Amino acid sequence: MRKGDISEDEELGVLEDKTEALTLRSKRTERTRKKQAKKTKKTKSQPLDILSLPYELVLGIFSWLRPSDVFNLQRVNKAFYGFIAQAERRITRVITRWRYVCLEKCFRLPILLQQVGPSIHALLQDPDRQEILTIHKKPYQHVQSPDPAEICTCLTCLLRWSSLCLIVDFAHWQENLDIGEPIPMIPRGKHPEWNQALLASNAAIVRKALHSPLWHARLLETHLDSITRSIRRQAANKGNKRKRFRMLKEDVDSGSDLFLERSGPPSLDFPFHRDNYYMLEAYLPNRSWNADQRRWMYVPADQHNTDIQFIVKWAEFRRRKAAAELEDVAKSSS
Repeated sequence: MRKGDISEDEELGVLEDKTEALTLRSKRTERTRKKQAKKTKKTKSQPLDILSLPYELVLGIFSWLRPSDVFNLQRVNKAFYGFIAQAERRITRVITRWRYVCLEKCFRLPILLQQVGPSIHALLQDPDRQEILTIHKKPYQHVQSPDPAEICTCLTCLLRWSSLCLIVDFAHWQENLDIGEPIPMIPRGKHPEWNQALLASNAAIVRKALHSPLWHARLLETHLDSITRSIRRQAANKGNKRKRFRMLKEDVDSGSDLFLERSGPPSLDFPFHRDNYYMLEAYLPNRSWNADQRRWMYVPADQHNTDIQFIVKWAEFRRRKAAAELEDVAKSSS
């Protein structure tokens, strides 16, 4: 193109865009940039925690923990607390499945009254029936009586309540038993304030177990510890020649109650007084030894339903008997 000629772009009026983004150099912008870079670096370098693993793998890890360990994990942070609260039932099931195979069947939970049909409530609260159960509701010095408005008062549930309360009380006095310090004895008919507070505290723990599977498992862990300590004490007592469960160091280290499935002395009798704690080794109710099959036989889990059916039949029998007596009175008066 010769000098003075007009280019084609100029002729068409097309302009070339040479604008560029301005470089921001303010102090405020620089601080913001550094803060964002630091935050990004911290996020990338932060290690992943156990809850970032697949759900089934987390459950597998939790299955090796004791219930007390799970309670400690709940206190770590909100994430652990939320996860455990949401998966409590499943976590407890996998732990109990191998740690407390025996104890779970010996110490089942009493049924809450709200879980019993409303039509049965009146039968359970019948004064005549309550009179029959007086021997089982008689307050012990070491077990608080159950609230009939809270749990079912069939015979099975009453015995389950007392057994769970005994776990807590027996564990409370383990230190005394280990060091040979006598347990304070309470004169008959006396109700010292310290003992009433202890019974209330024990019952409060059992009530937590009624609503929380993890608390129930914690009671089983506590009782297994009491049993192992008791067996050690009795083994060290050279004057005690009674038969006891064979417990090895490996059994204690495993944290499992499988050694209680071996043959051993029957220990289903309820300790009616704290005096019984001195020679008590393994209180394991609701089971008996089958010599023919060479194994322990446990009271079935649905024994509560059997008791309820018995109560219904008992109420029907009394109703028919009362109706027959009224009919006989009516015939004799006529």
